[in-house]
Amino acid sequence: MAFDILVLAEAFATSPAAYFRVVSNLHRAKTMTVTCFIRYQIDPFQREAFKRYAEAWGRIIPRCGGNLIGYFLPHEGSNDVAWGLIGFDSMAAYERYRLTLKADAEGRANFEFAQSQRLILREERTWLEDVSATRDLARLVTP
Repeated sequence: MAFDILVLAEAFATSPAAYFRVVSNLHRAKTMTVTCFIRYQIDPFQREAFKRYAEAWGRIIPRCGGNLIGYFLPHEGSNDVAWGLIGFDSMAAYERYRLTLKADAEGRANFEFAQSQRLILREERTWLEDVSATRDLARLVTP
C-alpha cells in the first residue's frame, strides 16, 4: 500500500497522463493473474494473411472476455514464429471466455479463415502466472 501511494505521488508530480497510466496499471496488476502465451509457427509466405487474422482477434478477444495483450509478427531472426498473448483474471475466467468464443460468429469465421488458408502450421499454448509488480511499467526515459 505504501509503495502504491509513493508510485502514485511520483506519477502525479510528473504529469496527469503518467498518473492515470499508473492507476490503470495498478488496477490491472491486481486483477489479471494469468497469461496465455500462444506460439504460432506460421507460413512465412502468408505473413500478411496472418496479420489480418491477428487483427480480427483484436475485435473478438476483448468482446468475448479476454484481455488482449497483443499479437506479434516476426520482424528479425526467425521468419515463421508469431506470438499472441491474452490475459485472464483466472483459469475460470478463461473457461468462460472459451464458451463465449465458441458462440461468437466472427471468432468461428476467423478460425475457419486460418484453417482454409493454412496460415498456422503449428500452435502451442503456455500458461504463465503474472508477476503483477512487473507488468506494464512505463519507461522512465526515452532511449
